[in-house]
Amino acid sequence: VQLQAFGGGLVQAGGSLRLSCVASGITFNNYIMKWFRQATEKEREFVAAISRGAYNTHYADSVKGRFTISRDNAQNTVNLQMNNLAPEDTAVYYCAARSTVNWHIASITSTRLNDYWGQGTLVTVSS
Repeated sequence: VQLQAFGGGLVQAGGSLRLSCVASGITFNNYIMKWFRQATEKEREFVAAISRGAYNTHYADSVKGRFTISRDNAQNTVNLQMNNLAPEDTAVYYCAARSTVNWHIASITSTRLNDYWGQGTLVTVSS
């Protein structure tokens, strides 16, 4: 199983980036897909999640209205469109997969309840 995240980079405040994560070795549409991030010397935190059929999404309050998660089950890909980026969005962004039919917010936002993780992609937002 492999989750490969890419699309990070350096961007000025107010700019945009689009992250993608391609999965292999899993039946992609059986998994809730998520994005987390971890800033230097901080704990990993939930960013966004999307249900298996893309009918439901959930966002951290800090990114709501600025970030959009989407998925393409035919391409085994989950995306995170990040707009109006701010310096506090600087972090390593990780995609994660969780095989469950349950859309429970406590479970979705947990950093522990995930079956697979990607390797992370660095997003740096300059002021």
